[in-house]
Amino acid sequence: MRIDLANFAQIWQMERKNKNFNKNKKEGHKGGFNKVDNKKSGFKKTFAKRISKKPVKSDKPGMRLNQFIAHSGISSRREADNLIKAGLVQVNGKIVVEMGFRVMPTDTVKFNNEIIVSETKRYLLLNKPKDYLTSTDDPKKKNVYELVAKACKERLYPVGKLDRITSGLLLFTNDGELSKKLTYPKQRVKKIYHITLDKNLKTTDMNKIKEGVSVDGYVADIETISYVQNSPKKEVGIEIHIGKNSTLKNLFAHLGYKIVRMDRVYFGGLTKKDIPRGRHRFLNDKEISMLKMI
Repeated sequence: MRIDLANFAQIWQMERKNKNFNKNKKEGHKGGFNKVDNKKSGFKKTFAKRISKKPVKSDKPGMRLNQFIAHSGISSRREADNLIKAGLVQVNGKIVVEMGFRVMPTDTVKFNNEIIVSETKRYLLLNKPKDYLTSTDDPKKKNVYELVAKACKERLYPVGKLDRITSGLLLFTNDGELSKKLTYPKQRVKKIYHITLDKNLKTTDMNKIKEGVSVDGYVADIETISYVQNSPKKEVGIEIHIGKNSTLKNLFAHLGYKIVRMDRVYFGGLTKKDIPRGRHRFLNDKEISMLKMI
């Protein structure tokens, strides 16, 4: 048997440094080392901080009420807690305000007197055409719900909004928790727009945008901006993490430009690849996991 002499020497030297090694060995301590006083050494306190306690699964049957509501797509779990506290949720005809209340598959759950059900989570990406609304406020005008109505049996809701003249990527889901996360400003979800202006963008104005332009006391949070390659200088690509597309309209209007066309080509790692205008597709597991890790 071969012995690693370098490792053996290191171990032997470490053991010699222990002043009580031989003494403890004679006294019968297993391994020949002193028993450490955790309280005096501070070991227990330090070690405890490094240990992360794994969540313990509950033995109680059923699903937590806030989780059930979140699965229905109405809200996130945190928002569901507020709905429960406000007395807006009923289980089997009785208002429930208890945190941690659990429901069974046979229970009838109502929110605002309407029955809700826990659904399979769906994640759909639409390449929105121009002139479609992201709301149903005006029934006479076309809206994005018409384009995804037959995609699945679950009711899906858009994550954020794109105004009528803006085309491009729009995510739909019934996962209320993820939707809330992706629209929360502090998450800084990356969005890239391809913008066409009514005239060429001056280099001086582009530099102003890079440095930060104040519009109505608010400085637009522009991450990057550049001209689109092999295109006229009235076409630019712009990346933002915070703000609405109306923010971009106000920004360019302030500098004397009008946006003729605006297309969202990137959203949180998702692109328009293989999605023709007006069509959609469901996300794969890898894409869903990516969004949840943002």
